[in-house]
Amino acid sequence: MEAPFVADLLKGFPEATPPSPQEVEDILDKGKELKGLSPGEAFKLLSVNDGEIRRLIGSVAGWVKERIYGKRVVLFAPLYLSNYCLNDCVYCGFRAGNREAKRKALSLEEAVEEARALEKRGYKRALLVIGEDERRYDLESLLKTIRAIYRETGIRILHLNAPPMEVEDFRRLRDAGIGVYQLFQETYHRQTYSAMHRGGRKRDYLYRLTAMDRAIEGGFKDVGIGVLLGLYDYRFDVASLIAHSWYLYRRYGTHAHTISLPRLRPAPGAILKSPPYPVTDEDLKHIVSVCRISLPSVGIVISTREPKDLRDELIKVGVSQISAGSRTEPGGYARGRSFERQFDIFDARPLEEVIEAIIREGLMPSLCTSCYRVGREGKVFTEKTLRGEIKTFCHLNAILTLKEYLLDSAGNGVRQKGEEVIRKGIEEIEDEGLKEELIRRLKAIEEGRRDLFF
Repeated sequence: MEAPFVADLLKGFPEATPPSPQEVEDILDKGKELKGLSPGEAFKLLSVNDGEIRRLIGSVAGWVKERIYGKRVVLFAPLYLSNYCLNDCVYCGFRAGNREAKRKALSLEEAVEEARALEKRGYKRALLVIGEDERRYDLESLLKTIRAIYRETGIRILHLNAPPMEVEDFRRLRDAGIGVYQLFQETYHRQTYSAMHRGGRKRDYLYRLTAMDRAIEGGFKDVGIGVLLGLYDYRFDVASLIAHSWYLYRRYGTHAHTISLPRLRPAPGAILKSPPYPVTDEDLKHIVSVCRISLPSVGIVISTREPKDLRDELIKVGVSQISAGSRTEPGGYARGRSFERQFDIFDARPLEEVIEAIIREGLMPSLCTSCYRVGREGKVFTEKTLRGEIKTFCHLNAILTLKEYLLDSAGNGVRQKGEEVIRKGIEEIEDEGLKEELIRRLKAIEEGRRDLFF
């Protein structure tokens, strides 16, 4: 049976012709109400090709992001546990048909070593990533790894990008402490999906499409969805992604916690060497802008697939979470092992340089993990965000986690710049009681306390 929102979205799309300036103005006026846009309205904006109108849409998106999340930009890193996979996706270096791939599944000790390496660099959250091959890395191994990382390192929250599974399996992962379950549909266009996934369980379009329903039924309050831009017409795939989030909101009361917008990039051993539907840098900025206006409460994620200058630009038009210093192969952090990577990295800057770039743009880098640990998840998070309340928590906790990073991991140059942005961040707080409490907690961190949050 087709998922309900897919049928709705296919019926609801307008013609793929650029909207008139008046239509754009009307849609943007609605977007400024911070309640989001329908997939059809998003599709109309996505069909805009005029550069000046695109820039107008981008300026509104930047305004929406500022109103919802303030200046903070969340940082994290992926931690690849295994590159074994039984699927044969034509765009991926991990595909089963890549006989030349150097494969690795981390042992429990090696996974903990990787997490410690990330912690040493200053990370407090990590995204665990595994391929789909239970013979090499099954659910029990994954659960043991999650518990060991929490037990033996200072990583405070783990998210997971893993193949779809059953409700009870999701429940066990949630109970083990996973904060967000993430899975990309890759493309919502069914014929393209079949062509891109030639073998393995991933060929089952509907099983993958309905994974978020099972994850939520299994106890996850926060889920992350995404598309691989370049496989099909981005207007269709991005509008479908927006429709998927609206479906989750209508059914469960919560939008997707994050949406990810990676572009197809070269991967060693992949069959598909270039995107069938290329997405330019300007297209990607436009896509991010439309997503920010359409889904104001949702975190928009951009990975190190993109070059540094473009990533810095994308933050201005709606991106709120970025990976930094990423390695996309198992064992890449602790010892720099050379196993098969999932895709090429285009922004190789370490965490410290990315933090410095964020500060240079007048923004606030954040290593916060508090929402997942105090119940600001799912429906609660969505409601607080749409009411404009989450911005305050984001600002305060970004300052606290930046202070920790400056004391524990940063070099002298970044430390000085970071202290200045903290000082300015304190000055921006209007509530005198919150300001006094923040200063008290910053002093406690200077005296050796850690993991303080609002």
